Amino acid sequence: MAEKNTTTWAELKNQVYGEKGTERRDRLDREFKSFRIGLTLREAREKRHLTQDQLGEIINKKRSYISRVENDASNITLKTLYDIVEKGLGGKINIQIDL
Repeated sequence: MAEKNTTTWAELKNQVYGEKGTERRDRLDREFKSFRIGLTLREAREKRHLTQDQLGEIINKKRSYISRVENDASNITLKTLYDIVEKGLGGKINIQIDL
């Protein structure tokens, strides 16, 4: 039986974007985290059966802004993130900093 040549996702990221700690890889990881935040916010909003318009009204933002945040949370301020999660969705934020 022939041996299969397989590459893990981590190996592929290292090959294409470089090792962790390189500028290109760190940028990819930050962008992915921003994407995950936006996706998490959208899932939480949908779980609470709110439209983007309704959430926007609660936190005094336009629907188009909520859409941008859900699709790419990279430019969201902490204040707005807290407003969305706590005021708009009734949740809590836990921030962890690893040094």
